[in-house]
Amino acid sequence: MKSKERQQYLLSLAISVILALMVGALIMLATGHNPLEGYGALVKGAFGTRRAWGNTLYKSFQLCITGLATAIASSAGIFNVGGEGQMYLGALASCYLGARLTGVSPWLALPVCFLAAILSGAVYAWIPAVLKVKLKINEVITTILMNSIAIYFCSYMANGPLKTMERGVNTGTDAIDKLFRFNRLIPGSNLSETVFWIAGISLLVWYLMSATTTGYEMRLTGQNERFARFVGLKADRLGIAGMLISGAMCGALGMFECFALQNRFKPDFSSEFYFDGMLVAMIMRYKPFGIILMSFFFGALKMGATGMQSQTGISSELILIVQSIIIFFMAAEQGVVARLQLRKTRREPISKGG
Repeated sequence: MKSKERQQYLLSLAISVILALMVGALIMLATGHNPLEGYGALVKGAFGTRRAWGNTLYKSFQLCITGLATAIASSAGIFNVGGEGQMYLGALASCYLGARLTGVSPWLALPVCFLAAILSGAVYAWIPAVLKVKLKINEVITTILMNSIAIYFCSYMANGPLKTMERGVNTGTDAIDKLFRFNRLIPGSNLSETVFWIAGISLLVWYLMSATTTGYEMRLTGQNERFARFVGLKADRLGIAGMLISGAMCGALGMFECFALQNRFKPDFSSEFYFDGMLVAMIMRYKPFGIILMSFFFGALKMGATGMQSQTGISSELILIVQSIIIFFMAAEQGVVARLQLRKTRREPISKGG
């Protein structure tokens, strides 16, 4: 993205955010609430206490890794909508081993569980990738369908063959060994040692996409596959590689969620947060650094919404409206800018002639 285009895009994003917040304020007024109190409670809910800070940071890291997972596949020309399914399989595989490796040193068990998680996610992402590059089958359709297959399969396993016999637990697999669980960094919050893993993975992906030849070749393939083939790039392999990395990241996140928060695999461990990360990536046009920044903004909105509802009674659904408006404006941004430029081009000859 050129400097002028980047500045224009960031300006459009800032305007979209301001307009969305203004619409949110109008909705508050229409429902009898004070916008200043509402947004004040939102900020306090996101940053008012150490626990709030911890939850906001964790949500931000969560959005960051899912957004980058979407971006790396899209940069290689494949749109991965199957992150939820890949995450479920990674979670189930790692939790199964986490419960079976009791007595093994964490220094050995955790890498094995991590490897199982990323392999499960990567293999499941490999299927639609191959169907895309070899048979030209639309990956959006296949990944959406495969989401349902993976989620229902994991739910069946957790409620059937792998269901725990532990008293008081209605659903889920056996508990992960206590030595394998990630410790909370801030008591009472969701922030755990997994953020170091997520930060490391995010940095590696950022470096791959922004500073390596492979990353450049992936971007070139995603932008113009025919040209990439013309200059001798192996577009099929690059597309599959991007999808494999994306699936591996989703599988890893499944493990992190369960080993830090759930302590076992549960069918409802995810609230479809992969799709939130996917929207962050789309808004920032799959740019790694932009995804990292926008993840913290959306993370604050998500966590602040809960505090806003509890303190002022304003429904947290309002923040979903604000997010949707931002997405709507940014989706329209390219068309609006193109139309304004066209008008400017048409007026220039008239001005010169006058």
